[in-house]
Amino acid sequence: MFIGHFAVGFGAKRFAPAVSLGTLFLACQFADLLWPLLVIAGIEQVDVRPGVTAVTPLDFVYYPFSHSLMAGAVWGLLFAWVYVWLRKSRPSVGVVLAFLVLSHWTLDAVSHAPDMPILIGGSMKVGLGLWHSHTATLIVEGLLFVAGLALYARGTRPVDRTGAAALWTLVAFLIAIYLANLFSPPPPSGMAAAWSALAMWLLVAWGYWIDRHRRPA
Repeated sequence: MFIGHFAVGFGAKRFAPAVSLGTLFLACQFADLLWPLLVIAGIEQVDVRPGVTAVTPLDFVYYPFSHSLMAGAVWGLLFAWVYVWLRKSRPSVGVVLAFLVLSHWTLDAVSHAPDMPILIGGSMKVGLGLWHSHTATLIVEGLLFVAGLALYARGTRPVDRTGAAALWTLVAFLIAIYLANLFSPPPPSGMAAAWSALAMWLLVAWGYWIDRHRRPA
């Protein structure tokens, strides 16, 4: 998934209104933010194999440290603990963030082919294969995105023009990138895909920028 993860980040603002949207994006996309760094470092591996699914030509050969269920649970607990410790927040906020990090594995397990690891050192992998259908993927992710965005838009209000403009330009940008990824030619290599995925960090920064110009409704 892509915009489906951001949908969960948007929607989580309803349950953790004091947490910046940038932090929520960081949590829901933690696996995908860590993944390209591990690929570039040679720790994880991805290949380009057109036709492996209808939605993406990427064949995720080895990525247990970023995308296994075990890793998601560990990263979620660590992420929550660090946030609560640094911000002196309530434990309930940490629970939201921990589940937000782990939600990445859940959504990917729905969309991916059976390549999602359960354990870091195990061989068992799962995946329901939503990505085998362009139409089903667009419907499911589109509905998720609309629902998450609606929760965020109704739960916050802009305090200036930037608060509205920054949000809706991000929405347009996410949709444009999503459609481009669905219908563009495959990347030349897995390493090239990893390097381009580093741009995801800019979306986290965009989330912080938006939230500085919006307040809970």
